[in-house]
Amino acid sequence: MSTILDLFRLDGKVALVTGASSGLGVGFARALADVGADVVLAARRTDRLQETREAIESMGRRALVVTTDVVDPEQCTDAVAATMAEFGRLDVLVNNAGVAESTPALRESPDQFRRVMDVNVNGSYWMAQACARVMQPGSAIVNLASVLAYTSVLMPQAAYSASKSAVVGLTRDLAQQWTPRKGIRVNALAPGYFESEMTGQFAEGVLDRYVVPRTLFGRLGNPGELDAALIFLASDASSYLSGVTLPVDGGMLTN
Repeated sequence: MSTILDLFRLDGKVALVTGASSGLGVGFARALADVGADVVLAARRTDRLQETREAIESMGRRALVVTTDVVDPEQCTDAVAATMAEFGRLDVLVNNAGVAESTPALRESPDQFRRVMDVNVNGSYWMAQACARVMQPGSAIVNLASVLAYTSVLMPQAAYSASKSAVVGLTRDLAQQWTPRKGIRVNALAPGYFESEMTGQFAEGVLDRYVVPRTLFGRLGNPGELDAALIFLASDASSYLSGVTLPVDGGMLTN
């Protein structure tokens, strides 16, 4: 007899995580394995994936490492082809690869702005497109948006905010196209500020000054708190949910 908790399991399924070499991507990969999935680890820096691969395999799951720069559509297609060759299926995509800039708008160069948009928006689209071509009904795509798609924290992040707003729109439109026709759910997470490699790039004290006071909890998020939300969107627990962007932001949008 199945239970509510069984809906959160991913036994026998295969998940592909982009940007899996660091930060939140590492936690996502481990969380997916923890609930039963075999995991494809996709990143540009594959030399940093071995520890995560070993951790997944120690859980009794299989792991595949693929070198992938999501800004290149051909590399996205190759990553999916490698997944199908190894596992014969692909059930979950976590579009986690992303970059951020915190440069005042009057000083941000065209190359800086384009790079953020290329990775965060175009890369998410190319990978979703490649995965949707092979995914079966019941599969799930989880894009990574951001709370900065809806608000600001008095730090200069025009490119990043614009890119994550685009991810929200992309998520909504792909759900409209693929859920009724292909049975693929497309949702997004909108994280607030979590302890990660990306937030570690800010100068000391910046987050305590601008971000922490905006949260209802008075702290940054713990990555495990985001992992749980990811599993909800990746699993059958969210089987009647598509086109939604879920904020996991410590209450920033209410404060």
